[in-house]
Amino acid sequence: MDAFAHLSVLISIVLGLGITNLLMGFARIVQMRGRVKVYWPVVVWGLVLLLIHVQTWWSMFGLRAVETWTFVAFSLTLMQPILLFFLSALVMPDFDRDEGLDLKANYFAQVRWFFGMIVALVVVSMLRTYSIEGRLPNAPDLAFHIAFIVGALPAALIKHERFHQVAALVAAAAIFAYVAALFTVLR
Repeated sequence: MDAFAHLSVLISIVLGLGITNLLMGFARIVQMRGRVKVYWPVVVWGLVLLLIHVQTWWSMFGLRAVETWTFVAFSLTLMQPILLFFLSALVMPDFDRDEGLDLKANYFAQVRWFFGMIVALVVVSMLRTYSIEGRLPNAPDLAFHIAFIVGALPAALIKHERFHQVAALVAAAAIFAYVAALFTVLR
């Protein structure tokens, strides 16, 4: 077994936990629909995070060519799925089956942590590339990274409902564009 095959096991487990959390969250919303106050931006963010989890797993395949791994490089690589897991837990929380859940109230209670973790995720992504390749992501990838940071920072500070509704739609369009532009072919 080569180094990346070994390291990718833990990466895949953590990504799988995040995906499981998102899918279970959607399932709980459907199962408990009579006791859940659905807030559509949460559903959009759940779908966006599902796509980001899959895109992260997809892009990790490119790391198979890395011959020498340092603990720092691996830690930064693993930190991406860890942050994605936390994001999935913030957007799709556990809730008591007897009491239900107000997804809008939960979203706004978590908004600073949620968008702060998005910024952290993007920064860790850039640091991972730098630690492995000795450079920042290529120009188109770096442009998307910067755009995600620029979008997430005000979202962490602004609690206006309309702003967050628009932000969810813009984020969905941006992540779909990002994946379509840079990750349609497995490399």
